[in-house]
Amino acid sequence: MNTPASTQLFIITGSSRGMGEAMARQLLAPQHQVIGIARAESAALAQAATLGGLEQWRCDLSDPLPVAERLQSWLMDQDAKRFGAVTLINNAGVVTEPGPVDGVSLAELSRALRVGLEATLLLSSAFLSATRDWAVPRKILNISSGLGRRAMAGSAPYCAAKAGMDNLSRAMALDEAERANGARIVSLAPGIIDTDMQLQLRSGDPARFPDQARFAGFKRDGQLDSPEQAAAKVLRYLARADFGSNVLADVRDA
Repeated sequence: MNTPASTQLFIITGSSRGMGEAMARQLLAPQHQVIGIARAESAALAQAATLGGLEQWRCDLSDPLPVAERLQSWLMDQDAKRFGAVTLINNAGVVTEPGPVDGVSLAELSRALRVGLEATLLLSSAFLSATRDWAVPRKILNISSGLGRRAMAGSAPYCAAKAGMDNLSRAMALDEAERANGARIVSLAPGIIDTDMQLQLRSGDPARFPDQARFAGFKRDGQLDSPEQAAAKVLRYLARADFGSNVLADVRDA
């Protein structure tokens, strides 16, 4: 693809459904190139891709090392002059069956932490190292959650992944602040979104998940954003001139 120098590159994980798919679709534009990373391809994205450049990488982030190595190699093969800005959006996450950790299989627990935290760490490292000498703005947007900032019974793996993501973001931002053209990094809580994850939570067993009724109430009372609404809010935050000034952020921040 012949990409003009003003093209912006966006790399998004979890791009096959939910808010990740919505973000990728909203970013498709003539001067944008989007790489979606997910276990499956999105037919809706492929259909919309006439508006701009799109690659869909079918990758399993529960085995994140080969994915990070592929991203690093791909970025190192690019001519940095092709792009005016580059952004990595770590959006993929996994919610295990609601309940205490001893009721969840070890394999599921491992997958939740690999997708939600290890993949974020490895992809961020690959992105930062491969673009270190690129003379363009670089951003990392990590999609976090309020549950990374307060614990909730029955959701320990998700809380752990998001809390780790938050502190990883803070530490990486400190490192980048010491470097010339350091990347700007934000760990952003996107609000409450009507996705499969919410369905899983409100469908949980109240005996094992004490907050089940609260999550059912979010749906009943119309408090959930659609994936499209949430994606638009997140991308507005990404475009803010002060992006990175507050590493731990929320879409509702003024």
